[in-house]
Amino acid sequence: MTPEQAQVVVQLYCQDAATEAPTTRKVIAAVPAAKGAYAPHPTSTSALDLAWHIASSEVWFLNGVAAGNFPMEENKRPDSVRTPADVLAWYDSHFGPALEAARNISPELAAREIDFFGVVKLPNALYLGFMIKHSVHHRGQLSAYLRPMGAKVPSIYGGSADEPFEAAAATA
Repeated sequence: MTPEQAQVVVQLYCQDAATEAPTTRKVIAAVPAAKGAYAPHPTSTSALDLAWHIASSEVWFLNGVAAGNFPMEENKRPDSVRTPADVLAWYDSHFGPALEAARNISPELAAREIDFFGVVKLPNALYLGFMIKHSVHHRGQLSAYLRPMGAKVPSIYGGSADEPFEAAAATA
């Protein structure tokens, strides 16, 4: 991948990430404050920790792309983050700056092959696509927790029983 091609990929994926962010917010916001400890199975992650994983992983990937490396650090939820609203406040203050940092990398950094913990080496720009897929996967997980918690499932890529797709609702 040439630096110019990689820069185009960065811009496309950053626009995609910006478009996905409101949906990420909707899914996290749908988690009831009193149900953060909910997990559908003893081996499942709690709703609050899953919400944190989604929000913090997006920021971690964006910062990693901007820095040109992915630090192996535990992404532990801070003690101050106790509710889904706290996760959203953290996400709102960290996502935008991290997205802009990734969006503004040089074409050379976008094309540079980056090692991802010895598992794969890819041009840096492609990790943005991995971030989006990772987030979509875990948002799907969290959305499956919502109804059993007594919450409403928001429209994500189409309507839900709780929030019908606007176009479908208009024709009904």
